[in-house]
Amino acid sequence: MTAYAWQKSSYCAQGESCLHVATTALSSPYRQEGNASVPISAPTRTTVHLTESADPAQAILTTDAVAFGALLDVLKASESA
Repeated sequence: MTAYAWQKSSYCAQGESCLHVATTALSSPYRQEGNASVPISAPTRTTVHLTESADPAQAILTTDAVAFGALLDVLKASESA
């Protein structure tokens, strides 16, 4: 199992139920062209992992950074409404 560097949400109040976030970067400095590996300088794709401290099964939700950013935008918009 992968060991993530979890960060507790800054919105976590005192209590057992807190959201924790971790990221991992997925990238390869090479791509295949026929039988050759060619160096590339593509942007790194980031994967975001979420879990809740009170979850006894320790389920991890995994998404990409774009989808996570969209979720945060919706939550921030609903908070200010």
